[in-house]
Amino acid sequence: MQGAKLLIGLLVLAGLAFGLRQHLLKSKPIKYVRTEGVFQYLGKDEVKEALLPLVTTGFFDADMQAIQQAVANLTWVENVSVKRIWPDAIDIKVKEKKPFVRWHQNSLVNLRGEIIYPKSMEQFKDLPLLEGPEHQQVKVLEIMKGINTALADQALEMAEFSVNDRWAWKINTKDGMEILLGRQDQLKNLQRFLKTLDALGQERVKAIAVVDLRYPNGYAVSWKPEAELQDWNANAVPQSDTTGNLKKASQSKQNGKKN
Repeated sequence: MQGAKLLIGLLVLAGLAFGLRQHLLKSKPIKYVRTEGVFQYLGKDEVKEALLPLVTTGFFDADMQAIQQAVANLTWVENVSVKRIWPDAIDIKVKEKKPFVRWHQNSLVNLRGEIIYPKSMEQFKDLPLLEGPEHQQVKVLEIMKGINTALADQALEMAEFSVNDRWAWKINTKDGMEILLGRQDQLKNLQRFLKTLDALGQERVKAIAVVDLRYPNGYAVSWKPEAELQDWNANAVPQSDTTGNLKKASQSKQNGKKN
């Protein structure tokens, strides 16, 4: 009988010890929250502020899902992973979003077409400007990427690309050239124009103010005011040249119909 009582007593003590141990473990405070990542736009203070209400609890009581969601909701976070590190730390790994272009005047778009709304646009003013119909940023961005590649082959850099509600395209380069592409055969007409740039020469290309590609068989050019007078006949590509025809802006209406 005494042996049975002793055994029961030992079991009770063991249960109490186990319960106390579990209580102590659950109530063990979190001492360290480590945030890892390369941050250019995301401030660590933002992360700290988002986490503060969630990490002032026990090590095992901390809600990992809530912590992950709180960080994921921050403007500049692309993805985040969270895990406990024994005995008293939480490890958070963050990948920051990278803006690719400005989307209209008050937002940005990354390479995947996700819209970012920064607190200020000031530091992003040198990024190319992308404009298009509402909710069509992914499609417009893909078009822009292809155009960027074509321009880069001719040492041209895009400053702006816009698509209006009728899906007419317009490009502005960093050299100050405006390229009107209209709504039909835009890429075909752009390639035709780009193939004629070698015939014009670098200095004359830089002197172009507006080039209108909305013609089926050629294009019209307007020159910048400071550009020297051009001997057009000396620079025109012959009609038989399949790369395209150059037209004076003053003669454009007579030589073709805009798309």
